[in-house]
Amino acid sequence: MDARLAMFGSPIADKLVKHLVSAVRVVHSSSVPGATLELVNLRASQINGCGFCTDMHIKDALAAGESQQRLNMVAAWREATCFTEAERAALELAEEGTRIADAGGGVSDEVWANAAKHYDEEQLFALVSQIALINSFNRLNVITRQPAGDYVAGQFG
Repeated sequence: MDARLAMFGSPIADKLVKHLVSAVRVVHSSSVPGATLELVNLRASQINGCGFCTDMHIKDALAAGESQQRLNMVAAWREATCFTEAERAALELAEEGTRIADAGGGVSDEVWANAAKHYDEEQLFALVSQIALINSFNRLNVITRQPAGDYVAGQFG
């Protein structure tokens, strides 16, 4: 597959991605565990069909010490026993936040209340922000057909 646009080397793309990455760094400075954020990134990327981000977040999670089994089970997290209740709440929030148009009313009160049992307001804001950011990256990559598979863990710092 050939990319529709060269995302790397374009002055406007470089500037935009730099700002998005800065926002990601703010989220990662929160007290939400990095592993949880990677699970959220992976699940949203799977839903959106973003091969580039799926590849990237699997490789970054493995490099950070995440188990292959847990990464394999993200797509079927509801049936998997390897996730904590807090991670499950974050994955559910990520799914509803990614499929926002499908729900008619956005994220349900039930899903929000479940997430709020495990995360304080600051952490919830971090999770919501990460969900918004990964969906932005997914859309940029899917629309422009960025090829997947060549990412190297830690490539973007």
